[in-house]
Formats: sequence, C-alpha cells, structure tokens
Amino acid sequence: MKAFITGASSGIGRDIARVLAEKGYDLIITARREERLKNLADELSVNVQIICCNLSDESECIKLFEKIKNEDIDIAVNNAGFGAFGAYDEVNLSCELDMINTNVRAVHILTKLFTEKFERKQKGHILNVASSAAFFPGPLMSTYYATKSYVLRYSEAIAEELRKRRSPVKISILCPGPVGTEFGSVANVSFSMKGLNSMDVARYAVKKTLAGKLIIVPGLMMKTALFLRHFLSDKLLAQAVYHIQKRKCSNKY
Repeated sequence: MKAFITGASSGIGRDIARVLAEKGYDLIITARREERLKNLADELSVNVQIICCNLSDESECIKLFEKIKNEDIDIAVNNAGFGAFGAYDEVNLSCELDMINTNVRAVHILTKLFTEKFERKQKGHILNVASSAAFFPGPLMSTYYATKSYVLRYSEAIAEELRKRRSPVKISILCPGPVGTEFGSVANVSFSMKGLNSMDVARYAVKKTLAGKLIIVPGLMMKTALFLRHFLSDKLLAQAVYHIQKRKCSNKY
C-alpha cells in the first residue's frame, strides 16, 4: 500500500502521514521544506520518498505528477495550502495569487490527474483538504474562504460524476474548523476558539476517507455551526463572519 501527501512538512499533512504510516502505507511526501520532510521520514518505520516541490508553480505540479505517475498509489492527499488575514485592499496581490495557485490550481491539477489514474486501475481514494471556511463568505479572509469553497464544490462535483459511473474511486473532502497547527501564524491570525488537535483530526480524516465518506467535518462544534448556517441568509452569514473575524484583530477593524 502507498499514499501520496502534499504539504506533509507540518500540521494536518504531517499527521496524516504519521497515521497512514501506522497503517502500513509507504509514503511519497512533498512540500517546499526539505529538512522537515527528512525529519518526518526519519521518524517513520515505512519507506518514504521525499520530493521537494513548490505547488504554486503549475509546471512543478505537472512535473511532480510525472515523477510519480507509475507508482502504485492507493491514496492521494491534497493538503498543501495557506491563508492570509486582512482587508481585501491590504493583502498583497502576489500573496493572493500564490494562494489561488496553491489552494486551487494545484488541487485541481492533482485531483484531475489522480482521478484519471485511479479510474484506469479502478481503485483509489483522494482526500482534498478544504476547510469549514468553504461553507461561508469570508470577509477579512476573502481569498482563503473562496479558494476552499472551490475545493469543496469541485470535489463534490467530481465525486458525483464518479458515483454516477459506479466507479470504485472515492473522493473525500476534509472540512475542519480551527486546528492547532502553524496555519494561524502563517495567516497572521489568532482564532477565538480553541483549535482541535491536529493528530485527532488526521486520524478522523483517514478513518472516514477509507470508509468512503464524502464530506468530513471533525468536531461537534463545527458540525453544529454548519447545520445552523442553513437558517441564515448569505448576507447575514457574511455579517456574522465579519464580526467573528474582526475580533481576531479588534484594534484594527
């Protein structure tokens, strides 16, 4: 058994690698930080192949898949991604474009290529890491929320096409709320609620992915929030999210 994981140098991606290694999966892991990947590989008791890659570069995504397309991969995890906090006119445009390239284009490319690969061998799981943000408008993190909405809706659509074909290939979408990772420091934001434990989220995500569940939402609090959103209009949801977001930096907004 073998799994491929992007963004494996930290956070949920790293812990998903650990969980899959515990289950006996050999790994192909990728991220930009080679030293962190080497440290992860050294702690695991399975075979680990390291590929350093900048997924914000479309050509590197294609080259990455070319390197691994003949590997007998059973699970592909598209985890790499990042966010940025701030008003729409304060976040640097180049940062937003890198975010779109990493969170959207790379996920799109690898999902498409792995779906085609898995369809040919009539077997495989794809886990795309989105966010609970995918279900909401996101003032003060507008680009990040929008990218995660893309991941959710694109993955749902492909999953339905596969279901209609009676394909054994399964796509799952992980949509956690705040998780105790370095995401907050990268996005320059602090969360008002305590984040879930990253390893707990990873274990839950792997379990549900292998069971073929489409949308995976860890934690009762976030499940409740996603249920309650159905009772508010998009306008009120945007106002509510803005209020929550501005509390993270109340002295500025």
